[in-house]
Amino acid sequence: MLSAVAMRAPAWWPAFLLVVVLALPGCSLLRPAPQPAPANASGADGTQVMPSEAAAKEEGGKAEQDKPGDRRDTFTVEVRGPNPARELLDTHLDLQRYRRLDDLSVAEISRLMAAAEPNARQLLGTLGYFSPTLTLELQDTPGGERADHAVVVTVDPGPPTHVGEVKLGFSGAIAADNEQAERRRNAMERNWSLRSGAAFTQSAWDSAKSTAQRQLTARRYPLGRIADSRAQVDADRQLADLGVQFDSGPAYRFGDLQIRGSERYSPLNAVRIAQLPKGQEYDQQKLLDTQARLASSGFYESVFLTLDTDGTDPQNVPVIAQVREAPLQKLVFGVGYTTDTGPRLSVDHIHNKIPLLDWRAVSRLSLDNENQSLGTSLFGQLDARLWRWFGSGLVQRERSGSFDVLSGSLRYGRSKSTDHIDRSYFAQYDYARSSGADAPPPASTVSMNWGWTGRYFDNNSRPRRGQGLQLEVGAGTTLLGGQYPYTRTVARWLGYVPLYQVRAGGSTEADTRARRARLQLRAEAGAVVAADAAQIPSTQLFLTGGDTTVRGFGYRQIGASYVNDTTVAGRYMAVGSVELQHPVVWDGKLTDFEAVAFVDTGSVADRAADFQYKVGAGGGMRWYSPVGLVQADIAHGFGEGGISIHLRLGFTF
Repeated sequence: MLSAVAMRAPAWWPAFLLVVVLALPGCSLLRPAPQPAPANASGADGTQVMPSEAAAKEEGGKAEQDKPGDRRDTFTVEVRGPNPARELLDTHLDLQRYRRLDDLSVAEISRLMAAAEPNARQLLGTLGYFSPTLTLELQDTPGGERADHAVVVTVDPGPPTHVGEVKLGFSGAIAADNEQAERRRNAMERNWSLRSGAAFTQSAWDSAKSTAQRQLTARRYPLGRIADSRAQVDADRQLADLGVQFDSGPAYRFGDLQIRGSERYSPLNAVRIAQLPKGQEYDQQKLLDTQARLASSGFYESVFLTLDTDGTDPQNVPVIAQVREAPLQKLVFGVGYTTDTGPRLSVDHIHNKIPLLDWRAVSRLSLDNENQSLGTSLFGQLDARLWRWFGSGLVQRERSGSFDVLSGSLRYGRSKSTDHIDRSYFAQYDYARSSGADAPPPASTVSMNWGWTGRYFDNNSRPRRGQGLQLEVGAGTTLLGGQYPYTRTVARWLGYVPLYQVRAGGSTEADTRARRARLQLRAEAGAVVAADAAQIPSTQLFLTGGDTTVRGFGYRQIGASYVNDTTVAGRYMAVGSVELQHPVVWDGKLTDFEAVAFVDTGSVADRAADFQYKVGAGGGMRWYSPVGLVQADIAHGFGEGGISIHLRLGFTF
């Protein structure tokens, strides 16, 4: 049962309630209007707070959160003067932050203007202007669209400061009196970007130091640091004398690789996959290559490598590989598209440790407009010399020239992959049967093969210089239609020839060297030598045409002439290409795009004397995107070709 109780409140309770309400958070009735802090005001902790910081604390960031158009500014700021000084002050001057503070009086705006002058001088100093002339005026603009007051900042930046004397000092192992250390010192001095006579800016000074430190720590000296740096500016002479002291620390050499986090997969196999060059001097790129090999092996989802420099011998420093293992099995679904074969759907099944064998198996089902295939590849563990056994089987149906071909192959052998060179030797069985009117007879062969691939590019996924060469040699015998011996040889070469430099305003010399125009030269040749009566599977013969061969012609549509002018795979092939790649400059800056122009040519025949070369030419664009090289071309195939578009992602050789 509820009962109401009447209570008589004391006479003073309204005053007490008013005080409580006014003290609640967010209530501003008892708070004074915010006042701008004077120059060099002190915060509560005793640290020096610039006016912008004091006001921002007082307002709680309120001025930053207001949306344009919510209300009129208290005052406007107009900067007059030449660029880039005008743009810098217009963007970064602290005075801009106070435009929307409420109820600022003229006296308060004047105090803000007094603090703005040293702020402006500090900003201009970052551009190398240390003796500017500044004028700040407060103008009344009653009834103006934006505000009733305007602060006009007029700047004459004065002469720019240039670099005077540059002194680089060294301590640690790099200061040793030996030829190797001397070469490193000379290289750092030679590559120092902010040389005497160059325009001095804060960004160029910071960039020069960070670039030099990266060069120092890239090889031998992973603990290298900048011990001291100073820029002494003489504003009267507009000169800045620079001095940097580098401390390299000790020189390091790689020791043993220690795998941590491995439970399911063999740590010994991981060490062999990694191929860490034990005993060699520390090289950051080699460490990254080691990490990449482990990460791409398929056994690990993540790999992180560090040097164990605590209390260890610098000449035998352990490398710690912290890994997170991949699942024992997984399915990978893929969707893709190329102008050669159209849309593609693929399903991969990966088993990282087959029972009993401990081999790795990768099986793939792939479907597109031209090819449908099902295959499995098996890979054994590496031995002490980094060789491993492998085997594979493949069944596929593909469009080959004018016919549909059903083929199968089995392969078994050994392979070895190192930084730049891949080697393999293997036995192979091939079978192919063509379907269609006047189709060639079925054929099968067995053969022994040797393969060698050398990659000498500056970057294997985004090459701009270097070359690659691939050789394949095989010998075997036919099995159907008589036993005839045959040999098969294929050679591919790709090279980049640097040309003229493409310069852009603001680019460093190092960046300019990396942005050269270049020629991409490509050549490919193949030959199958056998008796005329020998029946060779089409998968052992040659067709060309498409995105990566002769653009302007359809995928694998250039072949040898057959019955009733049909096209089949031929015994001899020759392909060549010349492509000019020119970096694109946009708005005065080098971009990640390149414009290309190219001429491709190629031919296939059953006799080298019967070559009739097809020619395609056109142009396109290259984009070095975060996910890889994107290539887009428009080509015209002369004669039997036509206008075609070629799109592809990535680079492989």
